[in-house]
Amino acid sequence: MRYVPYLLSIIATALFLYFAIYLSPWYYAGVVLFGAGAIIGTYDLLQTKHSLLRNYPLQAHLRYFAEGVRPELMQYFVEKDTDGRPYDRNHRSIVYQRSKGVLDEKPFGTQLDVYKEEYEWLSHSIAPKPKSTEPFRTTIGGSGCKHPYSASLLNVSAMSFGAISANAIMSLNRGAKLGNFYHDTGEGGCSKYHRKEGGDLVWEIGSGYFGCRNDDGSFNEDKFRDTAQIDNIKMVEIKVSQGAKAGHGGVLPGPKVSKEIAEARGVPEGVDCISPAFHTAFSSPKGLLEFTAKLRDLSGGKPAGFKMCIGKPLEFMSICKAMIETDIYPDFIVIDGGEGGTGAGPIEFVDHMGSPLIDGLIFAQNVLVGSGVRDKIKLGASAKITSAFEMARVLALGADWCNAARAFMFSVGCIQAMRCQTNTCPAGVATQDQRRQRGLVVTDKSQRVYNYHKNTLDDLSQVIAACGLEHPGELTPQLLCHRTSVLHHKTYKDLFDWCTPNMFHEKGGDCSYSEGWSKANADSFC
Repeated sequence: MRYVPYLLSIIATALFLYFAIYLSPWYYAGVVLFGAGAIIGTYDLLQTKHSLLRNYPLQAHLRYFAEGVRPELMQYFVEKDTDGRPYDRNHRSIVYQRSKGVLDEKPFGTQLDVYKEEYEWLSHSIAPKPKSTEPFRTTIGGSGCKHPYSASLLNVSAMSFGAISANAIMSLNRGAKLGNFYHDTGEGGCSKYHRKEGGDLVWEIGSGYFGCRNDDGSFNEDKFRDTAQIDNIKMVEIKVSQGAKAGHGGVLPGPKVSKEIAEARGVPEGVDCISPAFHTAFSSPKGLLEFTAKLRDLSGGKPAGFKMCIGKPLEFMSICKAMIETDIYPDFIVIDGGEGGTGAGPIEFVDHMGSPLIDGLIFAQNVLVGSGVRDKIKLGASAKITSAFEMARVLALGADWCNAARAFMFSVGCIQAMRCQTNTCPAGVATQDQRRQRGLVVTDKSQRVYNYHKNTLDDLSQVIAACGLEHPGELTPQLLCHRTSVLHHKTYKDLFDWCTPNMFHEKGGDCSYSEGWSKANADSFC
């Protein structure tokens, strides 16, 4: 059906040519009209820059026409999210422009209501610094790590092969190699497509232990060791929970478990692939840390850490208390926001489970500082991070670097058709249909991945300089302002309590976190 208009234009051209030769020269007008369509459709199929045109010759031009006139004619037809806000259209626009290397400035100043309570801004300086010409990076790896990793401040967050296509995986990884940043594999295993392009990888280990599991679904040390020591894999990340569907497992139905997906995950082909809601390799805070240390050792000393969406506060406090009691510290922790996620999930979990990133990040930062372990651990942040401002916001609140998923999906051509779970993604991103994947050309999309990363970090450099700073590490909560009412605002320093180092261990160091810390148990999540 995708090729019907193109095929009809060819058939109509042949028919009109026949009529023109044997009936009347007037039919040549139809030859010109439909012949032009046939030529355009053929060009659409052969060009490499636009996935939609390759997958929908002729038809996709209607969408691009609508995009071209949208600012004037479509401003009243903006998609709405469940809470009535514009549905990521601004985010898509930012990414598309930066990934294509076109001008992303906009006229007529701020186009937001600056007196809405959710409005936020950074305090600039009247004495700005020169923009940094050196890329911002952070080194991840503690005292137990033999191979610290220098990470970019913006990287590709977890998206599994199976959730997104082989061509999308290769585009992301080649772009990561071009831009010298990392690509998180997602929990679906480290597939051959992740490794093919040679970009840096963070191997995510979920509760299904895909790629390093026994037949019964338990963790297999030998399989993990063999893969973890691949040169491209720079770090190992345990997925404790995720913002997309916090506290929820998943099932990939048997018909979708193709031979390639089965190979990557280490599961039987054609059989339901189950990702449990909980890990079997550990069941306590101390167990989590011991498992983290085991993965670090098995990988040959590469940085190892975990990703989680903050749920019950006592559980994270218990993990920090376990660090002190065992003297085992993860090299990094990634805080995932409840508003994040690129895949499909139950609507109750997608919309109403897990702390949003800002709340979770501020909580994690305070507990790590108050317990006295913050200087031993690097802190990452992920969830709907698209622009340099969104990066600066989480960096000001404690993060050392950022991960993004949907922004990089946009850069490889995702149009948010909301058909991820149907295997009919029109852009060839979230599908295993090889005919649809054909539309996504790796050489072209990888360049867009690189462009988006480069241009966003360049904008971050400008933002940092405008604040009168030389490095993102100098950002503080005092520079980030949030409107609390129509006529009032506060900085994040005043909005929240902020712990001082070792506050939980000092006399008179009571704060809003102290009661929870006293109840935390290093031996139990309960």
